[in-house]
Amino acid sequence: MTTSDSGKDITLRIAQNPEADELLGRSPLAALVGMLLDQQVPMEWAFTGPYTLAERMGSDDLDAGRIAAYDPDAFTELFTTKPALHRYPGSMAQRVQQLCQFLVAEYDGDASAVWRDAATGDELLERLNALPGFGTQKARIFLALLGKQFGVRPKGWREAAGPYGEAGSHRSVADITGPESLSEVRAYKQEAKAAAKAAKTKTTAKTTAKTTAKTTKTAKSAKKPGG
Repeated sequence: MTTSDSGKDITLRIAQNPEADELLGRSPLAALVGMLLDQQVPMEWAFTGPYTLAERMGSDDLDAGRIAAYDPDAFTELFTTKPALHRYPGSMAQRVQQLCQFLVAEYDGDASAVWRDAATGDELLERLNALPGFGTQKARIFLALLGKQFGVRPKGWREAAGPYGEAGSHRSVADITGPESLSEVRAYKQEAKAAAKAAKTKTTAKTTAKTTAKTTKTAKSAKKPGG
């Protein structure tokens, strides 16, 4: 447990593991790494990753400088050792190391410096979006997490986070405060995925229909005298 910018103690319930959540709450780098790992695996798995990685490195926290300088093959082994830290441990090990190398080069290895003095939500979003492995969506989700659970709230942070910044929403990891909200976020993600799949299927069907109609029309024209 640590203290947020608003002076309140931070107690997270994202990983659904007390030790892993305690690390996320007190370690800015652990939170960033957890967000980086949060793709194509269950959220609990992703955000437990930083704790498992710290254990395998023989430490109670993650250090950007140490990770940045780690032998790449040996660092990959930390991810691939069973149980693996991710579904794609090799590529994610590389991304985590690239993230830490960037933090060392741009922020002297201090992950919290990414957001500590950001004056506006847009500025913070730009900084997060510049991090290796952080696209716009991931940056917005992490911005929402900072605002909703870490008390990092520069002017316009909700707007910069987009729909993920909405109060009372259950769209992302930023809204997970326990088992019940985890289930709600997971349900939302499944519904969104189903809707996207349905929309893609509909678009494909329309494209196929247009192509078929065009082909039929061309064939008919070719059969006409002089065609």
